[in-house]
Amino acid sequence: MSVNVVVNGEARVVDPGTKAWQLFSETPDVIAARIDGELRDLATDLVDGQSVEPVDIASPDGLDILRHSTAHVMAQAVQELFPHAKLGIGPPITDGFYYDFDVPEPFVPEDLEKIETRMRKIVKEGQKFSRREIDDDAARAELAEEPYKIELIGLKSSAGDAAEGASVEVGDGGLSIYDNLKRDGSLAWKDLCRGPHLPTTKRIPAFKLMRSAAAYWRGNEKNKQLQRLYGTAWPSKEALEEHLHRIEEAQRRDHRRLGTELDLYSFPDEIGSGLPVFHPKGGVIKREMEDYVRRRHIEEGFEYVGTPHVSREELFYTSGHLPYYGENMFPPLDLDGQPYRLKAMNCPMHNLIFRSRQRSYRELPLRLFEFGHVYRNEKSGVIHGLTRVRGFAQDDSHSYVTPEQAPDEIRHLLGFVLSLLRDFGMDDFYLELSTRDDSKPDKFIGSDEDWATATQVLEDVCLETGLELVPDPGGAAYYGPKVSVQARDAIGRTWQMSTIQYDFNMPSTERFNLEYVAADGSRQQPVMIHSAKFGSIERFMGVLVEHYAGAFPPWLAPVQAVGIPVAERHTEHLRALGERLTAAGIRFELDESDERMQKKIRNAQTQKVPFMLLAGDHDVEGGAVSFRFRSGEQENGVPLDEAVARIVAAVESRSQV
Repeated sequence: MSVNVVVNGEARVVDPGTKAWQLFSETPDVIAARIDGELRDLATDLVDGQSVEPVDIASPDGLDILRHSTAHVMAQAVQELFPHAKLGIGPPITDGFYYDFDVPEPFVPEDLEKIETRMRKIVKEGQKFSRREIDDDAARAELAEEPYKIELIGLKSSAGDAAEGASVEVGDGGLSIYDNLKRDGSLAWKDLCRGPHLPTTKRIPAFKLMRSAAAYWRGNEKNKQLQRLYGTAWPSKEALEEHLHRIEEAQRRDHRRLGTELDLYSFPDEIGSGLPVFHPKGGVIKREMEDYVRRRHIEEGFEYVGTPHVSREELFYTSGHLPYYGENMFPPLDLDGQPYRLKAMNCPMHNLIFRSRQRSYRELPLRLFEFGHVYRNEKSGVIHGLTRVRGFAQDDSHSYVTPEQAPDEIRHLLGFVLSLLRDFGMDDFYLELSTRDDSKPDKFIGSDEDWATATQVLEDVCLETGLELVPDPGGAAYYGPKVSVQARDAIGRTWQMSTIQYDFNMPSTERFNLEYVAADGSRQQPVMIHSAKFGSIERFMGVLVEHYAGAFPPWLAPVQAVGIPVAERHTEHLRALGERLTAAGIRFELDESDERMQKKIRNAQTQKVPFMLLAGDHDVEGGAVSFRFRSGEQENGVPLDEAVARIVAAVESRSQV
């Protein structure tokens, strides 16, 4: 009896017992199959009526399968070398994988070398990944010496309580175990896992172990601290080498290191984790960013407002933040016997400004904007330089519009956001639409109809831009869907930048009861649209430091030009030039140190100053200066008037070089 299947949309007739791999035996890059929409091993038997699609190793699903399989090989190597190691979880992650282990002693670099060597041996052996289903009791008996796996089995019926990666281990239905089988069929290793996996370990083309770190079991600091090994795996050795090069480049651009080298900001222990301070040079960049975005907001029709850093706690119950976002807010302060909170967002206070007097439809859109400093109780483990902090300034705006005005306002905001990012040298982006998770109604407020309307409006406007639109199911705020601009930096990394959120909940009678008088005299509820252009000043600066590797374009550079005299007698010539540049608004410094000229040039290059202005006898006699650029190129004999004009033009035009 034949079996009818659909392969890539085409009907096929195959023999009973045909396995998925037989459909793609001529395509070596296929490492799994999507059968009726579910990822499955290539060893899966095909059933009549199924729809089958190949999964290429270089596709997103294929990379996850490759990396998950490599995590299994790593765990096998660890247990062969360290027999007392107990298994935690081992999911694929962006660009790699990890596995958690309970071991008597932390791993050291020499251990990683041994583990990687053993992994290569396992890969070369071509062990087969073989899946078998098993019931809970049998799994507990078979894995009796793996306490963390036993715990995961108990969690499979309450997935919401499981750690990240646990679903990879236990799945959503029955249990399965993957055996790593040697060529003679004997068992080499096994693990509780949902799968799927590669057919054999030989299908792992390229991998590398990266580092070890401590990690609490299931991400809870109350649990035992385990050892986490991170690795990466790629479809080819060339792809692995490119990835390692990107990592090296990212380390060179690390904004934490550059912040110290360029004297921009620091993170004093005396103040506390996640609370940066800006030094004078960093303050210049911060001021330029703030001045620019403040002016742009005013040009775009926003009115500047200001609100306090703390508020009575009740305000955040009204907004819904404490019930739905309270874990990210700092504990209450006791002021005059009443609980107060550091604000984690500005929108509740802007709502009070809107509500402070009666509003007419003629005032809408009403656009409020501020640099509001907010505080969020981030866990210490996720704090990272400027890009994840506990205290930061948002260029936060809220537009109050009629429902009919909402699409145009979102178009206006999205155009504003994209033009701003381009002015800062970021022009490679896509959009991400975050919607609610219908399976978790307790995490979102509002009616199905309101959510559908808001989501459709955002989607329609995003599609009009022609940019790629990527769905983000479940990523919405509790009060409404959002679109975020995802920007790629100079080395191709993606950063979430600006956000625009459609909010029909906070203006409601259950929340702030915001109203405007419509043309017919009736009282109507506005739609509220949240928007942050930078997201936060701190995070955006951290991204820019890495995007430019600290070599800011002239208009943002803390020092835009430095004067370097060949000898002391040339100092006054450059001082006079510096006075002209300063009068024209250029940030100029004169290096009068006792260092030799070549050392002064190296110092200026290390500080990534855009323009170095050198002067010797010929320059003084000719009323000129020698231009030296960050690239090392030099142009001699530039007249002083031309030198001033060129620098001013580069700054005013926001040139990127």
